[in-house]
Amino acid sequence: MTAAGFDAIEWAAKRAGWHMRSVSVLGLAAVLTGLGLSGAAAQPIVFDEIRGGLYAHSIDEGSFDASRIEDANVELLFSIPSLDEVTLLGQLRPHIGATINLGGLESMLYAGMSWTVPLGDTPIFVEAAFGGAVHNGELEGAEYPMRDLGCRVLFHESLSLGVNITEQASIMATVEHASHGSICEGDNRGLTNLGVRVGWKF
Repeated sequence: MTAAGFDAIEWAAKRAGWHMRSVSVLGLAAVLTGLGLSGAAAQPIVFDEIRGGLYAHSIDEGSFDASRIEDANVELLFSIPSLDEVTLLGQLRPHIGATINLGGLESMLYAGMSWTVPLGDTPIFVEAAFGGAVHNGELEGAEYPMRDLGCRVLFHESLSLGVNITEQASIMATVEHASHGSICEGDNRGLTNLGVRVGWKF
């Protein structure tokens, strides 16, 4: 790319309220997240599992009450043979998903990589996931119970503890978190949701 091209990118980033540092870090995260896809260009990508469930929204707000259970989550996971060949423990899979708030608060679309590790010969497994998300919430000046999330694009992580009920069906408790990790100047209030999901493998 020419110097003029980089200047145009920097100008566009500043117009959107970003610094080039933000763009660079998020770009690096996207590259790392997509390594499995780029490294497996000649490999088939198989739709492997679908998940769905309910989350309690913004559990970091303090005392828990049932009215917070207002998020619907759906997630798709994909299997790539080349990733299975190099993963020494468990299974590494790309995922895409959405957490939709049914009460008019923050919703997000996300994508990344999930690492699912069985606990020995038991049906129990743990899973860590990392990637990025885009949301429809406020960046600044939000009125409670909305929150200032600072950037339109956030990092997205989740941690699950699950049980395989059958070879196809599973149930898991999941906590997900999204924030910008202080890579832009906006507030870093973040968003943390907690809930239960069921999965079905194909």
